[in-house]
Amino acid sequence: MIGERAVQKISSTRGFAKVAPHVVPVLDRAVHRLTRGRVLLSARMLPGVILTATGARSGLPRRTPLACMPEDGGRTWILVGSNFGRTDHPAWTHNLLAHPDAEISWKGADIPVRARLLQGEERAAVWKTALAFWPPYAAYQERVEREIRLFRISRR
Repeated sequence: MIGERAVQKISSTRGFAKVAPHVVPVLDRAVHRLTRGRVLLSARMLPGVILTATGARSGLPRRTPLACMPEDGGRTWILVGSNFGRTDHPAWTHNLLAHPDAEISWKGADIPVRARLLQGEERAAVWKTALAFWPPYAAYQERVEREIRLFRISRR
């Protein structure tokens, strides 16, 4: 599909990495709220969730729209801490490390979940699948020295 390849190419650029983090989450949260959880704009490109996690420092709920990779028929999901290929880990990954119990909004349903950071061989296998799922992740990883964090979230 030519449209999908064009979107992947654009989303791999440094310019996209500078602009998207300021635009995409704001639009996602607004549309999600206006449609009462039924629509997530970024999900038109990739499946997506709204993650509600407890802030690592603040202890307050933090809502973050994220692309996800559903597994096992929607019983588990992979979250990729790519941060659009920016230098630092995204804040939501720090939140999940500090407080793994969270909630996602998935297709309009609120689901309590527990997050687990993937490591070693398990991470390597999932990373390979993530690259097949969304090839721009490879460009994001090339731009940063940190290892992009992968989380598997499961229903509680």
